[in-house]
Amino acid sequence: MNSFVHKTLVVELQAGVTDRFPVLAHLSYDPSDPFAVTIVFSHDGRVLARWQLDREMVTEGLTRAVGIGDVRLSPESRGVGRELRMEFLGEAHADGGRHHAVVYAWAETVGDFLHQTRRVVPPGCEEVGLDDFLADVLAGS
Repeated sequence: MNSFVHKTLVVELQAGVTDRFPVLAHLSYDPSDPFAVTIVFSHDGRVLARWQLDREMVTEGLTRAVGIGDVRLSPESRGVGRELRMEFLGEAHADGGRHHAVVYAWAETVGDFLHQTRRVVPPGCEEVGLDDFLADVLAGS
């Protein structure tokens, strides 16, 4: 049985104040890293950004504003649907500013993806190989 969960969806990247354009978001969940959800944004076959987010934070972001650092998530209403607003702050520009992106995804679709991850590894049942983690940390020093 393959327990890896993957979903590709069309999201909207906000350009400027109001304009949005479609990009692909590839969401993935690997039970070997049970607390993380990876999102890769791409357009025209080119990877725009890759972010690894806390699975519980994404879940909470569907119902309330979360995040204070480089990633901020919040629910928003748009017409008859609900969206997940994802704000990302990236590396610094040469002028001292930072890369900044705001992406909108349909909340129901993200919720369905998260439901699939919870079937694979229910919250509270996550296991992390502490010995492997420590070996990786010590090998890097």
